[in-house]
Amino acid sequence: MISKEQLFVKRIFDVVLAIAVLPIVLVPMFILILLASIDTKTFGVFQQERIGQYGKTFMMYKVRTLRIEKHVLGRLDESASAFGRWLRRHKLDELPQLFNVVLGQMSFVGPRPDIKGYADLLEGKSRIILKVKPGITGPATLKYKYEEQLLAQQPDPEWYNDHVIWPDKVRINSSYIKDWGFWKDVEWLIKSV
Repeated sequence: MISKEQLFVKRIFDVVLAIAVLPIVLVPMFILILLASIDTKTFGVFQQERIGQYGKTFMMYKVRTLRIEKHVLGRLDESASAFGRWLRRHKLDELPQLFNVVLGQMSFVGPRPDIKGYADLLEGKSRIILKVKPGITGPATLKYKYEEQLLAQQPDPEWYNDHVIWPDKVRINSSYIKDWGFWKDVEWLIKSV
């Protein structure tokens, strides 16, 4: 299982890599945020409370991909624009999470940060996934990189997520933490790119 020393090494790696990558992606990230602001007609950064290390909550940042449209009946609908779908397909909406890494809320590799009602409710041995910072990418993220499409094919997407995908993610992420290695993180990053 990952030790305190290994967590420290993981954090140093995250900080060094984030400082190296940020100057390269900063201008493109701000251009994407500007385009998303124009496209969605609202500020182009989306923020949402997520569950982090040790079950603590934090605000995760993304480039906004959803438009909020008001219909005649006064109902609000969220729908991804063509630009938003392109951002999601190429995972460019995740770029602002580099700031979450710098702030120490996330790691480059680890379990994806979930909304309340999932990781924070884990019990027993499954709580191991809260030992590490959530990641921008990781083994479960790569396995389920087409999760939205997979869920769209299900007659009951919520049931499928809660009873098939979520338990599998917990298993994959638990194994990742138990068998953590520095070079394995490097390998997951390369696979993600």
